[in-house]
Amino acid sequence: MYSWAPTSVPRITPSTAPAKLKLFDTATQSLVEVGPDSGTARMYVCGITPYDATHLGHANTYVTFDLVNRVWRDLGLAVNYTQNVTDVDDPLLERAKQTGQQWDELAQDQIELFRTDMEHLRVLPPEHYVGAVESIGIVVELIEKLAETDLVYQVDDEEHPDWYFRTNAVDGFGSVSRLTEEEMVDSFRENGGDPDRPGKKHPLDSLLWQFARVGEPAWESALGAGRPGWHVECVAMSLKHLGPHFDVQGGGRDLVFPHHEMCAAEACAATGQPFANAYVHSGLVGLDGEKMSKSKGNLELVSRLRKAGKDPMAIRLALLDHHYRADWEWTADQLAEAEQRLQSWRGILNNSTAIPADDTIAAMRTALRDDLNAPAALAAVDTWVAASAAVDSDDTGAVPAMVDAIDALLGIKL
Repeated sequence: MYSWAPTSVPRITPSTAPAKLKLFDTATQSLVEVGPDSGTARMYVCGITPYDATHLGHANTYVTFDLVNRVWRDLGLAVNYTQNVTDVDDPLLERAKQTGQQWDELAQDQIELFRTDMEHLRVLPPEHYVGAVESIGIVVELIEKLAETDLVYQVDDEEHPDWYFRTNAVDGFGSVSRLTEEEMVDSFRENGGDPDRPGKKHPLDSLLWQFARVGEPAWESALGAGRPGWHVECVAMSLKHLGPHFDVQGGGRDLVFPHHEMCAAEACAATGQPFANAYVHSGLVGLDGEKMSKSKGNLELVSRLRKAGKDPMAIRLALLDHHYRADWEWTADQLAEAEQRLQSWRGILNNSTAIPADDTIAAMRTALRDDLNAPAALAAVDTWVAASAAVDSDDTGAVPAMVDAIDALLGIKL
């Protein structure tokens, strides 16, 4: 599967800002350095289930990890960024049934809309953009490898003897989410899991391979005709494209459990190594008092805002004005404020001179490398813009230097 058109990133002069990126690791509840000292940083971010358009909660997550990508690149690292698409899953099949559209056509339509939204938001495309359907083969191979352990079994169900993984039996299970078993069972039930299914050895065992159901897509395999479970798809894709024990596993905070916890357990069983060095999660975006969610229908869509004539750079600025780990609620006022900020920043393009930019660029880098403090980086730019507009200066290189820095570090094209 192809991703979307690449976005050029200007090269800016190196600085004396902190030499490593620090992010908040959910598993240890602490700031940790992420990425190697040199070479290639590796990041896996969970992608969309394409049954509806990109809402601002999605955009908030992908802009967050776009900042990670940009900071690493600014540190001189190459980045192997892999993102999946869950292009066959229950919510997609249910939506297709409701609308009368073929499930695969619905998926392709929404994936293309997502690509377009990401291009307009100037999110750098992943090196590997991988669909579940095209990954059936590697998922089956991984399940067969896991089946060599005592952690895989089939439920006693004559019609649907699905394959399950004994998640709770893996050493360290629970260390990502830090939930009690009772909390995990409740969360599993609330987030699409099946803790109450008869025949399971433990309520938290995760589905690896679901046997074919009438009217649903299925693929022939040594496991029987069917399709993969959600968690094992991401494990198979990440191990293939990133290898074991990569730098960052990322996504929205709603993925901590069950998804990331269960991915970590399955990967550890397959490789004998931790899944990721750090588990990094963006906050949730609300609308009308609740988390923005496709299932609830309380959405503000990137495509809808674009269609209404809103500048994607203002949308991106509105997202960046919140710390990535914060939960917050979207309002139209925030977009209006971002539009004013963008207009102010672009006004500096009319200046032939400005105050020197070196200290401001260093402040932006320091803020971003310290747990992606984008609001502080925006404030540094605001200060520079205001100061440059208020004084005469003979620094003819400051404006182009700042334009490049704003683009490279924040992804904002002036």
